[in-house]
Amino acid sequence: MITRNTWLGIGCGAAAGALWGLVFVAPEATRDFTPFQLATARYTSYGLISIMLIAPRWRAIVATLGFAEWRALTWMSFVGNIVYFFLLGTGVHLGGVAMTSVVIGFLPVSVTLIGSRDQGAVPLRKLAPSLVLGTIGIICISIEAPPSVIERDETTRLIGVAAALGALVCWTAFAVANTRWLARVKHISSHDWNLLGGVVTGSLALVCITPAFLLAPATHASDDWMRFLATAAGIALAASIIGNMFWNMASRYLPLTLIGQMILFETLFALLYGFMWEQRLPTPLEVAAILLLITSVILCVSAHRPDPPAVHPETA
Repeated sequence: MITRNTWLGIGCGAAAGALWGLVFVAPEATRDFTPFQLATARYTSYGLISIMLIAPRWRAIVATLGFAEWRALTWMSFVGNIVYFFLLGTGVHLGGVAMTSVVIGFLPVSVTLIGSRDQGAVPLRKLAPSLVLGTIGIICISIEAPPSVIERDETTRLIGVAAALGALVCWTAFAVANTRWLARVKHISSHDWNLLGGVVTGSLALVCITPAFLLAPATHASDDWMRFLATAAGIALAASIIGNMFWNMASRYLPLTLIGQMILFETLFALLYGFMWEQRLPTPLEVAAILLLITSVILCVSAHRPDPPAVHPETA
């Protein structure tokens, strides 16, 4: 039987994916602004919200942190938030929502492969069917070329793919490091660990405001600014505060070999939101890909069932 904590972790992973999927649509909703500007506004908002939420417990929490924890939070905030979202936004701008979600869809494979090397992890041979189906699903989507991508020239698309691949590397590193640090700082709740990351991320984002906005001046109507700021604040609250909270909870409930598969929920919801944004139905290949991704998650969960105890014949 799979434990109650495992099901809770899967539920938290699905909730995080549903909220994170929104970030793939945000760059399309704010195309008049650069990905760097959106990343800066989002993470400044993330920092401000985090400060307000953690303020009552700030002194008590900070007293338990050392240099190693702050260094880890700074590194993860920069790579997993600032750089990742900038590259993701660039991928969406230049390559489209579907292409970027496809590349990011390989996160389960990269994280699971790393997690399979941990002591006591589920053997890679048991995870192979899940990884193979997930990979085939991603390939099915990549074969399709949505209209939004066809309109871009080949060089632009290649730059978009490169940016998406960079985002994949950044978030793989973040996911692995974050899971391992959550196992080390058990005295800090997963929610407070996320808020600490928000404070650090917000501080880094403040440094980016000048190059993001003053060095890239552009004239925008007041309605455009309102839509931009509302989008940035909205994804900060939904994806960074609530989504990350669910993800950290899942990371404490699930091993790396299973938490990696939870990222497929982000891909599934990103595709769903992308279809809604582009006002089109998925193609047959995309439907097949979605079914393959769902089956991949189910097989991965099944692979984590504990083996039944061996039954030894009674000896006379």
